[in-house]
Amino acid sequence: VQLQAYGGGLVQAGGSLRLSCAASGRTFGNSCMGWFRQVPGKEREFVAYIDWGDISTGYGDSVKGRFTISRDNTKNTVYLRMDSLKPEDTAVYYCASGPDCGLGGTAEYEYDYWGQGTLVTVSS
Repeated sequence: VQLQAYGGGLVQAGGSLRLSCAASGRTFGNSCMGWFRQVPGKEREFVAYIDWGDISTGYGDSVKGRFTISRDNTKNTVYLRMDSLKPEDTAVYYCASGPDCGLGGTAEYEYDYWGQGTLVTVSS
């Protein structure tokens, strides 16, 4: 399974970005796709997940109402639309793939493949 995350960059506070994660090598039927983020020196934080099959989603409390996860089945790509960005959203964002979201989709151990990360910097 290969995951290629891209779309990061520098944006001013209040702005928007859309991250993409192109996935290959897995039958995505009912798999779980997630986004996590990490700031140097801190633990990786859950951001959002989407169940590839029933398109159910979940969000971390710090991004709820501002971020939206979606997927394009024809392109095997998962997106993370980030609106109303804040300086505290600055981090390296990782996409991840797991066999299913049955355990909640919010924990790192549920995912067995990870992308390389893309840096998002929000200036104040």
